Amino acid sequence: MIETYDLTRRFGTFTAVSQVSLRVPDGAILALLGPNGAGKTTTIRMLSGLLAPTEGNATVAGYDIRREADAVRACVGLVTDVPGLFEQMKAPAYLDFFANIYGLPSPERTRRIDELLEFFDLTTHRNEKMVGFSKGMKQKVALARALIHEPAILFLDEPTSGLDPLAARSVRELIVGFKRSNRSIILCTHDLDEAERLADQVAIIRQGHVVALDTPSTLRKQATGETMVQIEFVDACPLPLEALATIEGVLNPHLREKKATGSLSTVTQSPGFILEYQTPHPKIINPQVLTRLITAGAQIVTVTCETRSLEDVYASAMGDVGASLADVRQQAVSDLGTSLADVQLADVRQPAMGHVGTSARDVRHNQHQTTVPSKLVEDK
Repeated sequence: MIETYDLTRRFGTFTAVSQVSLRVPDGAILALLGPNGAGKTTTIRMLSGLLAPTEGNATVAGYDIRREADAVRACVGLVTDVPGLFEQMKAPAYLDFFANIYGLPSPERTRRIDELLEFFDLTTHRNEKMVGFSKGMKQKVALARALIHEPAILFLDEPTSGLDPLAARSVRELIVGFKRSNRSIILCTHDLDEAERLADQVAIIRQGHVVALDTPSTLRKQATGETMVQIEFVDACPLPLEALATIEGVLNPHLREKKATGSLSTVTQSPGFILEYQTPHPKIINPQVLTRLITAGAQIVTVTCETRSLEDVYASAMGDVGASLADVRQQAVSDLGTSLADVQLADVRQPAMGHVGTSARDVRHNQHQTTVPSKLVEDK
């Protein structure tokens, strides 16, 4: 389980993450959505034990990220959008290197590596250097690296970024499999369709603040309680719009002509019309509308009901009242530039996490641990 309490991180005067409170039960997926620079990756870095919060706290698999950062790093698996592999190595040696850092004994390392290579369909490539791997294969190795020590928690930052459709589908199926194995998963993605299909909850982050948090279906309902209904006719609508508007619950009825499609021999036929209206209660209103239309002689081809998409919800959450999406995108780019500058400054000033008396040998060991998931450079 993952729980955060007013988690905040500042770099100088810049606040990258502000008072984020989340809860991800075992066997659940939370999708973090937001533009570049919104604070997603900074949140993941804190939850992975790689970056200390300025304020607030969190527990990951029962461990406090402030007081038990080493234990947190030992129980999480992290995959970034850039795999960050040692590409001149072969996959078995690469995975053995990280399994050894995690403290797995030699027999168990061998067993886990064989299992993961077979699971990711990489067995036939075990004697090849990873420099020749496709992006999809590299992403699979990164996933295997994250799973080598059988972590209870997974953080996946753009796991399907740049993959072809088949490889992306394969990774999505793997994520669902991870969920079924009772792991808590946080998924950072720009793919709204992916978030809607995979996530139990969606958190939308803007400028470090969580501006929306709920299930995908609830977020859509909260955005608007109305359903858009489209009724397609063979030819014309037999009732005037005024008559339809008298039905209580039918809002903004209007007609539009359907564009003609088909071969040259059929485009001369009447293209038909589509009636569109909104209603808060489609199960009650639609039967009344259809009864009126059919009684009047309407020849109906299709009836379609649509609610707002997650993309609509995301677009609304990204902009202030009166602000265009272009303005929001420009602001995100500006925030990202500020964030990177402050991160670089903070990296120089921020002391490493751990005890002051840590020896050089322990520091090197901790550095190995913190690079297990791959480096995180910028918020996405």
